[in-house]
Amino acid sequence: MELRHLRYFATVAETCHFGRAAEQLHIAQPALSHTVRQLEDELGVALLERTTRQVRVTPAGEFFLGEAQRVLAAVDAGVRGVQRIGEGRSGLVRVGFTGTAAFSHLPHLARALAQRVPQVELEVRAELLTADQCAQLRDGSLGVGVLRPPVTADDIDYRVIEVEPLILAVPADHRLAVEPVVSTADLRTEPLVTYDGRHSVVHDAVLRSCRDAGFTPVQQHQAPGTAALLALVAGGLGVGVVPASARALPLAGVVFRDLSGAASVELAVAWHRDTSSPLVNTVLTELEDVFPSARPAAEAG
Repeated sequence: MELRHLRYFATVAETCHFGRAAEQLHIAQPALSHTVRQLEDELGVALLERTTRQVRVTPAGEFFLGEAQRVLAAVDAGVRGVQRIGEGRSGLVRVGFTGTAAFSHLPHLARALAQRVPQVELEVRAELLTADQCAQLRDGSLGVGVLRPPVTADDIDYRVIEVEPLILAVPADHRLAVEPVVSTADLRTEPLVTYDGRHSVVHDAVLRSCRDAGFTPVQQHQAPGTAALLALVAGGLGVGVVPASARALPLAGVVFRDLSGAASVELAVAWHRDTSSPLVNTVLTELEDVFPSARPAAEAG
């Protein structure tokens, strides 16, 4: 018994007419009659009553029709599901985010995927540094990373989706809170709450900005991430220099101010060069649609 036996029989039973069924199936009527007869011979029971004027479904045929329809519906659903997966329109993809990118960029990506490819499921891993994301892209734990260049791994490709200025986070009662724009040089004597320096692109950019302004900052405290850094600032333990996307994390007692003379940091979407996952390609396409500024790394300047 083959699927075509079920499909041919179901079509005849639903139409009660060999001629119309043959037209729907795009086969010759004699071939259709022969195939249905083969099915009945294998089952050892008549499924159809045939006369010169009409075709009727027998009680056994009524039962078998229901079973055949369920089998065919399951097969059709399976085919559609496999095709969606092969087209990158269904399945699970793991996406890593660095720092504040989960707050500033994840909502836009999640909304775009929900609207355009609702059967793609995201598993989000947040607060991952660039080095950690590259390692997980390499071992397959991540499909896509949203990270901060530079990327030193030769087998990781990336595209820049945004260039963010660094801004200042100060306690609401701080003397600099009343200034609309603060110069990096004004931080010379300020105790600084910084990111943990291990593999942090933002931490390096902050130190570079201070050196370019002619001083070495007083690093009062270090924080493992932006949320903790802002909490320390709100507690009055120092000021912080953070990416502009930190504005997506409003915190009582913290004021953000533009910072002149500070460096910028890039945000990029990254993937393993040898990936063959259609899902990864779907997410990359959606990211480029959501953030039109995405461009090849060679053009990132």
